[in-house]
Amino acid sequence: MNSPVRTRFAPSPTGFLHVGGIRTALFAFLVARQAKGKFVLRFEDTDKKREVAGSAEHLMSSLKAIGIEYDEGPDIGGPYDPYIQSQRLSNYKKWAEKLIAQGRAYADPYTSEEIQAFRDEAQAAKRAFRYRDYRPENPPAWDGTTPLRFKSDPKSYTYHDEVMGDITTSPEVVDDFILMKSDGYPTYNFAHIIDDAEMDITHVIRGQEFMSSMPNYLALYEALGFNTAQAGDSTRGSTQNSSTYGEGILGADVLAGPVSSDLRENSEGIFDDGNGEEHTASGSETNDSGLISESESDLHLPIFAHMPHIMNEQGNKKLGKRDGAKDVLDYIRDGYLPETMLSFIATMGWNDGTEQEVFTKDELIEKFSLARVQRSGARFDEKRLLWMNGHFIRELSIDELATRSEFFWPEAAKKAPDAYKQQVLALAQDRLKTLKDLPALTSYFFEEPTADTSLISENKQLKKLTNEEVSGLLNTVKNKLESLADWNSETIQAALNELLETTGQKPGTLFSLVRIVTTWSPFSPQLNDTLALLSKETTLRRLQNAAK
Repeated sequence: MNSPVRTRFAPSPTGFLHVGGIRTALFAFLVARQAKGKFVLRFEDTDKKREVAGSAEHLMSSLKAIGIEYDEGPDIGGPYDPYIQSQRLSNYKKWAEKLIAQGRAYADPYTSEEIQAFRDEAQAAKRAFRYRDYRPENPPAWDGTTPLRFKSDPKSYTYHDEVMGDITTSPEVVDDFILMKSDGYPTYNFAHIIDDAEMDITHVIRGQEFMSSMPNYLALYEALGFNTAQAGDSTRGSTQNSSTYGEGILGADVLAGPVSSDLRENSEGIFDDGNGEEHTASGSETNDSGLISESESDLHLPIFAHMPHIMNEQGNKKLGKRDGAKDVLDYIRDGYLPETMLSFIATMGWNDGTEQEVFTKDELIEKFSLARVQRSGARFDEKRLLWMNGHFIRELSIDELATRSEFFWPEAAKKAPDAYKQQVLALAQDRLKTLKDLPALTSYFFEEPTADTSLISENKQLKKLTNEEVSGLLNTVKNKLESLADWNSETIQAALNELLETTGQKPGTLFSLVRIVTTWSPFSPQLNDTLALLSKETTLRRLQNAAK
């Protein structure tokens, strides 16, 4: 029986959401939508010391702002409620007790000072520190006041990754990692596997740094009763290309020691676990206690897909705050469209095999495939983002652009009639790269601009003219335009063309001069259209003032 595809994004509410986390959420969303499955939002909030007030709300707003809709989550609920780890503590304790009963978990009796002494000893001996080398022979009974550790049985594991290929891990990297902390909260390494199993998550999509934790995850999956043979294509939907697995090499990403209980930063540096991950329990059922009963379930490993890092613009290191990585809501506030963010983020490290560079949301749902996610890091190209945003702005109808631009108009435009503002938008649309450009490109339509003579003195052509020549040209233009009986784009353009003949100037000189003194802006729409919309009275007045 096929299991419906269920993916999830499971960040920690410890900060704002960068593009890396959005990419992980987006890929998980696309996998679910393409297979007509479910996309789940869950908060991994077991590290209370690092939690930031307001982060959860901010994260939900970020996803909604760019159109990544989740089907189940903390604010909307769902069949697997609750979707916040701190509200699921009894579930983890029951699973922990099950591992204790099976002899696969034990209380950690050591102090932090004793553990550090073990580390120092290993370092002095020039060998990797592994906690299992110091495993207590007769640990005390676990009463919840000390950490609970997984009792590992080191072995080699092989699994298939939809992006990275077939991976084989070494037994040397399997260790006794912490399952439950002394404060009663589970570690991420334990909790996410339990939650994913109980929520029937089918795909694990996360950053590549989690590959180093996979040996321990696989050991825990096995101890919990999972069938370590991954499920095949027929159970996982059209986005999953192959779940067969063979021999491979994990390489340098493998950790030499135990997995840290706070290893939660995703591959692009957002939230601690901003990448989100998933785990499958094919056809599982829960009993009255909320635990999955082995007699009633057939637990399989999920589909794994580890995403490569997003690199800085130079491509030489992982993108970070120092490289300009921003909160996704900052991009929206800066006038980037949700459509742009989806298309840009999706195409960082993925393409559909064609020359197409820009995708709508529907096209992404139709064409996305984990098989076409590249293994190498994807470069964050700010110029490409700006270009793509301009493309999506030009694709909007004027009515839609007016709606999107509501909060970006200059102050002087707020009292202007909507019909006039739409005329201004029609002129400015082709030149807008972001909605935040709107004031610079349009303010002179609504108020008298401040003269900036440097626009003339620093212009390559205009700086060759003397002040007298500038005044003479402006008076000539004013007199010609003043004689027009009809004031529209066509008559203005015809008059400007005649002025080229009578003045002997080139368009780059005459038209630039007229454009500058009527807008005092470095950029403006087509000159004849701009003057037509400014009105004859305003145009003549500005020409006269500049000619003085």
